[in-house]
Amino acid sequence: MKLVGWSVLLALGVGSPGPSYQLTADSWSYQPVSSSPAESARVLPPPMTIARLQYDGGGDWYANPSSLPNLLAAIRQRTSLQVDKTEARVTLTDDKLWDYPFIHVTGHGNIKFSDTEIARLRDYLARGGFLHVDDNYGLDESFRREIKRVFPDRPLVDVPLTHPIYHIVYDFPKGVPKIHEHDGAPARGFGIFLGDRLAVYYTFSSDLGNGWEDPEVYHDPPALHEAALRMGVNLFVYAVTSRPTP
Repeated sequence: MKLVGWSVLLALGVGSPGPSYQLTADSWSYQPVSSSPAESARVLPPPMTIARLQYDGGGDWYANPSSLPNLLAAIRQRTSLQVDKTEARVTLTDDKLWDYPFIHVTGHGNIKFSDTEIARLRDYLARGGFLHVDDNYGLDESFRREIKRVFPDRPLVDVPLTHPIYHIVYDFPKGVPKIHEHDGAPARGFGIFLGDRLAVYYTFSSDLGNGWEDPEVYHDPPALHEAALRMGVNLFVYAVTSRPTP
């Protein structure tokens, strides 16, 4: 079962079909909770956050330092999802990997995973985790090489423009927005599906992460900064509402 109906409305604070609902930290899914303030206070889960993946290979996994805090602020302000103000940082061998529904990867250089990390990433995604990779101009070749090791039989494909990731909160009829020029190539949104669920989303020639940065970093027009944040909100809401129920 995929939570793409009332779960989305609840995430946005639009309404409720009856009882109040909240996200549970262990399953990243919506569960009914008691209307009693005392009971509700006891079961409130810890805030979710986005985890930045620290990887080997020499690439600058730490790029765009203000991007994720700004995206988390947008999620907090525009939805009723309980998200932290700060990003997490995690490796694929970290026991805390399973705590995060959304893993973000960026950088300009080489990514290299060990065999153990490949197996862990495959398991994380199979269990319902979501991976967003944003090419910051330079990681395309190494990311494609490594993700092929994770899923040898599942190639990256263009995510259809009808997919919920482009419409779940904000409407992007033309797909992922193009924030920076790179080589002038069009922005592309590639993905890997596990069943019907989009588990890996790869933004290429878009630079979403740059668009999430503080405006004074790149002096992007306000419209581009806003478009990047809106697309990021879509990514996170999709990630936490598309996970299959236990």
